[in-house]
Amino acid sequence: MVLNMGKKILVTGGTGYIGSHTAVALRQKGHECVIIDNLSNSSAVIPDMIGKITGERPFFEKLDMCDAGKLRHFFQTNRDIEGVIHFAALKAVGESVGFPLKYYRNNLVSLINLLDSMQEFNIPHLVFSSSCTVYGQPDQLPVDESAPVKKAESPYGNTKQISEEIISETACSSALRAISLRYFNPIGAHESGLIGELPLGVPNNLVPFITQTAIGKLPKLRVFGSDYDTPDGTPVRDYIDVNDLAEAHVVAVERLFQGGNEGPYEVFNLGTGKGYTVLETIKTFIEVTGVDFNYEIVGRRPGDVEKVWADTRLANLKLGWRAAKELGEMLVTAWRWEKNLDAGILEKS
Repeated sequence: MVLNMGKKILVTGGTGYIGSHTAVALRQKGHECVIIDNLSNSSAVIPDMIGKITGERPFFEKLDMCDAGKLRHFFQTNRDIEGVIHFAALKAVGESVGFPLKYYRNNLVSLINLLDSMQEFNIPHLVFSSSCTVYGQPDQLPVDESAPVKKAESPYGNTKQISEEIISETACSSALRAISLRYFNPIGAHESGLIGELPLGVPNNLVPFITQTAIGKLPKLRVFGSDYDTPDGTPVRDYIDVNDLAEAHVVAVERLFQGGNEGPYEVFNLGTGKGYTVLETIKTFIEVTGVDFNYEIVGRRPGDVEKVWADTRLANLKLGWRAAKELGEMLVTAWRWEKNLDAGILEKS
C-alpha cells in the first residue's frame, strides 16, 4: 500500500539529537512535522536549522510534557495530528545512577501524560524511542528481540523497560498501535553540518567527548574501564548513524499508517550488527580525520554494559530497513558538526 499524502506527525523532543534528524527525514518524505521540546538538552535554534535543510521550518512549541494540562492544551489546539514519534526523555546513563528520581519522574510521567492525551484525542499511532539498554548485559550476542529483558544496569535503562511495558499494555487494551525501536549507539550528524549531537555541559556519550577533546574544548578523554572481556579490554558498542536511525523512524510510523503492523505492539532492534571497542572507535576517528588528541584509561563507570551489538534481521525483514553507513563515515560527519559548532554556527543563525 502506498501513502496517498503526507501525514501530520508530532515529534516530541524534536529539537534533540535524534528528534531533529527524524524531523528532517519526515519532511523529506513529504510529511508535516510539528515539534515540542522543553529545551533541557537542546537549542531553540534547531527548528531554524531544520528549515535550512528542508526548506520549511517546522512548527515548534516549548513545552514540558510533565505538565499534563499544558500537554492536553497542545493537543486540543492541534487536532489534526495523526501520529506521534516520542523521543522526549532524559538519557544519560551515568546521571541516572546519581539522580534516579529525576529520571523516573521525567521519563515516565511525560509518557503517561502523552498516552492520556493521545487516547483523549483519538491519535492511534505511536513510535517510541527505546534502547538496547533494556537487554542489560545479554547472555548471547548479537542480541535479538527475543532476548530476555533483564534487570536494567541503570535507572535510565529501567525507565525504557517500564515505558515499553506501559505502551504494550496500553496498546493491548485500546486502539493504540505502537512500535518500540530499540536502538544501539547513535553517532554522526547530518551531512550538511547544520544539526548534530549537542550535549549541554560535559558529554555523557563517547563521540561528542571525542570531538570536543579533539577540537580543544576538553583537555582529555577518559576511557572508562580496560579490564572488560573484549578484544582490547574496553567496552564494545554497536554504533549506528543518526541519519540511518531517523530513516527507520519514518519507516516505522508509515508502517503504522499503512496498517502493516502485525499486532498492536511491535519491537525492532536498530543497529549495524557490528561491535567496536572504545579504543577502536578512537583510533578510527584519528585515522579518518587526521586529528590526534589526549585520552587516558580510568576505572569502570557505574551502569555501563560490557559489550552489546544488535541482531538486526527482524528490522531488515519486516521494516525493509538496513543501516547503510560505516563507522568512519559517521565520525567524519560528527567532526564536521563539531567544527561548525566551534565556528559559532548556532550563534550566527
